[in-house]
Amino acid sequence: MFHSGQRLDSLLALCSFVSMFSRAGSLPRLAWTGCRRMGNFTSSTSAGQSSAACVQYVQEVVTQNCVVIFSKTTCPYCKMAKNVFNEIGANYKVVELDEHNDGRRLQEALAQMTGARTVPRVFINGNCIGGGSDTKQLHQQGKLVPLIEQCAPCCAASGSDGSGSGQFESAK
Repeated sequence: MFHSGQRLDSLLALCSFVSMFSRAGSLPRLAWTGCRRMGNFTSSTSAGQSSAACVQYVQEVVTQNCVVIFSKTTCPYCKMAKNVFNEIGANYKVVELDEHNDGRRLQEALAQMTGARTVPRVFINGNCIGGGSDTKQLHQQGKLVPLIEQCAPCCAASGSDGSGSGQFESAK
């Protein structure tokens, strides 16, 4: 069970994380509106991670990987997003929510953090860029590759244990 102080600490940690990216100028205005939208964290009585633990898991995955796709295996928009990254040769991490023990809770955490519950939820360099259609549109506009090129060195060099192609190399 979380005490009210722990819930507040978790919320403040998330807001600090978001604020850090905002101050660095790397956070798009449309992403991470979650601090205003987030509800109270509650502990889980069933098996699996609590809401706070799921938020923490999402934060860790997106900070440790340049490109992350929270997906479901049967979703056509998820396949669309993966295909875009495959086309450009970008390495990406996939979390298949329908195959994850805490997939439902992770999807709820993503909804709290991004303001949208739908999948895929695509993150580049810690920022949510939206879903499959958003990813495809950014690519068609020539804006996706520059976002990937901005990835922090630790993220760009990470060996993703998800799906995806080999190391992304800029076509400069």
